[in-house]
Amino acid sequence: MAPEDHLLTEARNPASDRIDMLDAAGIVRLMNVEDAKVVAAVRAEEAAIARAVEVVAERFRAGGRLIYAGAGTSGRLGVLDASECPPTFSTPPGMVVGLIAGGPTALTRAVEGAEDDPTQGASDLDGLGVTGKDVVVGIATSGRTPYVLGAVERARAIGSTTVGIACNKPSLLGDRVDIEIAPRVGPEIIAGSTRLKSGTATKMVLNMITTGAMVLIGKTFGNRMVDLQPTNQKLRIRTRRILRELAGVDDDRARELLDQAGGRLKPALVMAMAGVDLASADRLLDDSAGQVRGAVEAALR
Repeated sequence: MAPEDHLLTEARNPASDRIDMLDAAGIVRLMNVEDAKVVAAVRAEEAAIARAVEVVAERFRAGGRLIYAGAGTSGRLGVLDASECPPTFSTPPGMVVGLIAGGPTALTRAVEGAEDDPTQGASDLDGLGVTGKDVVVGIATSGRTPYVLGAVERARAIGSTTVGIACNKPSLLGDRVDIEIAPRVGPEIIAGSTRLKSGTATKMVLNMITTGAMVLIGKTFGNRMVDLQPTNQKLRIRTRRILRELAGVDDDRARELLDQAGGRLKPALVMAMAGVDLASADRLLDDSAGQVRGAVEAALR
């Protein structure tokens, strides 16, 4: 029996044995039933995901980075999550980075054999100048992708904290990382098509890691994004709306505060809510590690 025959993600799903005989409504219903299992599988990994969130936030505060390494669907999801951080949280592009086996070409089409080269995973990390301040997250549904294993092994040798995300347990990846996250979603409705439940579970975990870490380092106030970059009309309108709603000011005052703050929402919020000038708002934010709530509370003590 080949090693892959033991992988849960490659197993046959008896619930979908006759999927080719279903109509469209039946296929959709079956997929919904199977997808409902993903939430429970991710919930079972909450403790491990929370540890990853804490470590990533800690490294961000120290100037470190979050680096994803994956192949195929796993790599694309890592690149997607990384690419969404700058517009959502105003992070510099190098703060969260996604590596995919085969490079940018692999984002839109398969690069044959790229995932089978562990030395390329290590080399891609070297190209980023990875250090012990960084967190490297290997993403491999199977838990055995050579490119990903090569990346995490190099990361550990460098002294980076390593996280592994797989949908099989035990796995080679889980054995090689500091934090193992393994939502076991079960066999796919199309055997081995891990862009389905496994991909959904992976996306959920990545959402939790970046969103949780960004909240911990002060990128939100309540459930509002307050460190966004108002680079277009939609975001400028959103920025003013958030300022109006959180600080209780009218639109003219919101425009005035944002003009004074150079478009930056966080100091504008502190100015409005604490009644201070821009220099004081910036100082309060620095003293509160970028947390708007902490800056306002410090000013009002």
